[in-house]
Amino acid sequence: MNSRFWFRISMSSMIVASMLVSLSASGQGRNPVSYTVTDLGAAGVNSFAYSINGLGMVAGGAAAPPLSNFVAQTPVIWYRGRTIPLGTLGGSDCPDCSGEGAAVAPNGVAALLSETTVSNGPTGEDFCEFGTHRQCLAAVWKRGVLTALPLLAGGENSEAFFMNDEGEAVGVSEIGDAGDNCLTPFQTHLFLAAKWPASGGVIPLRPLPGDTVSFAFAINDAGQAVGMSGQCSNVLLPPFVPGSPSAPHAVLWDADGTPHDLNPPGSDGTYNVAANINNRGQVATASMMADGTLHAFLWTHGQAHDLGTYPLGAPVTFTGCCNNVNDLGQIVGVSIDAKGNTHGLFWQTPDSKPIDLSTLLPAGSPWTIVFSGGINNAGEIAATAFNLNTSEVHAVLISPIRETAHDN
Repeated sequence: MNSRFWFRISMSSMIVASMLVSLSASGQGRNPVSYTVTDLGAAGVNSFAYSINGLGMVAGGAAAPPLSNFVAQTPVIWYRGRTIPLGTLGGSDCPDCSGEGAAVAPNGVAALLSETTVSNGPTGEDFCEFGTHRQCLAAVWKRGVLTALPLLAGGENSEAFFMNDEGEAVGVSEIGDAGDNCLTPFQTHLFLAAKWPASGGVIPLRPLPGDTVSFAFAINDAGQAVGMSGQCSNVLLPPFVPGSPSAPHAVLWDADGTPHDLNPPGSDGTYNVAANINNRGQVATASMMADGTLHAFLWTHGQAHDLGTYPLGAPVTFTGCCNNVNDLGQIVGVSIDAKGNTHGLFWQTPDSKPIDLSTLLPAGSPWTIVFSGGINNAGEIAATAFNLNTSEVHAVLISPIRETAHDN
C-alpha cells in the first residue's frame, strides 16, 4: 500500500531512485535535528510501512524469501519491538501468497489485502497486482485469526486500505457488472468503493453522478471516507501498476455515503485522488495541474490549499495514502524531483513549506526517508527508508525528539 501510491513509477524503479538520493544525502542542507529513527525491519529483508495508529502500531509488508522481489510481500504489524506476521488467506497451502498490512485499530484488529489459493480463471484478473492472477480479498486479522471480508454482490475480488479507530474499514470490491475497456490491466469487472462496518457486512460507496467505478482510501472516526471516482476506462487501481492510482475525480463521502467532488481549481481533470482525511474533516488530495505537474492539496472547510512542491518546481509532490494528515494538521508525503530522486516530506502546518524528512535526522544517519506512510497525533511517522550501509529498504518509525525541562 502505501508502495500503494506511486505515481507513474514502479516499486523497483522507486528503490533505485532512493539509492541515488542516499548517495547524495550528505550534500543536502540540514535542518535542526528533530527526529530519531527506529529500524522496524529485519536484516536481509526489505520492508515497507504503510500506516500508524495512535498507539504507535505500524502496519506494512515485508518482502522476505521466497518473496524476493519488491512487489510480493507478506503483511505484518510492528509494535514495541515486535514483528507480528499476519499471514495470508492462502495459509499453509500457499506459502508464496502475498498480501499487505493496511492499518491497525487501537484494539489490535488489522485490515489488510491478501491473495487466496483461487485462480481468477478465464478472466485472468490480477486485482492485487502481485503478478500471480490469484483472487485478492480484503480481510481483517484479529487475535491471530485472518478472516475475509464480505464482497459486494457479484464480486470476486476486493481490497481493504484503511481502518479507523472505530473498526470501520474501507477499500474496494468488485461487482458483477462487466467493465468496458478497463484501464487497469486484466480488469474485466466494475468495482465500487466499499465500507465494512465493525458490526459486519459491506456497504457500497457510490461514484459521482455519471461515473461507474469508485475506490476508497481512508476513513475518519466520524465515518467520512475519501477516494476517487471515474469510468473503468479512465481509472487505474492501486497498488503497483505504474501511474496508479489515478482517476478524473477526487471524492469525499459523507458518513451517509453522499459523494462530493474535490477537484481543485487548475486541475487538468485527468488525475485527482483523495487519499487522506483526519478527524477534523481535512482532506489531502493529489491533482495533476494544467502544466503537467502533480501537486498535493489540503482541503479545509471546502477550500483547497496548495501545499507547494519540493524542491521548488518538482514534477511530483503528493501525500500518499492513507493516514498522512493527523488531527493537528501536520502532514507527511513524498516528492519526486526532476532527476527522479524521491524525498519523504513533512509539513508542520498547511501554510508551511515542505521539509525533506531526511534533513531532520541526526548527522551521519545511514537512513534516507523515501516514502512517508502515515503520521499519528503524537507526531510519530511510519515511513519507508533506504539504508546506505546495508543497501536495504526497511520500514522505520520516526519519532520526534521531545524537549525535557531541567531544574535550575
